[in-house]
Amino acid sequence: MSKDKPIPLLSSDEEAEDFVGSADLTGYDLSALTPTRFEFGSKDARINMRLPAQLLEQVKATAASKGMPYQRFIRQALEQALHR
Repeated sequence: MSKDKPIPLLSSDEEAEDFVGSADLTGYDLSALTPTRFEFGSKDARINMRLPAQLLEQVKATAASKGMPYQRFIRQALEQALHR
């Protein structure tokens, strides 16, 4: 079976849940999808740190290019640094 059916545009989480729950995804073109990491854990600790303005702007620009909020990008960078 060719994978040529486009994924429909879904306007709510409920529509997405219904679609994924009932659709046979083998008939859809999933090549444009990118992996996404969801954060389920609570964020119950805070830090406050000072950065050079230029560094913060670079962080924000890089996060925006990846389509994520800059604080999530910083958390992800910290996690990756600790897992090396």
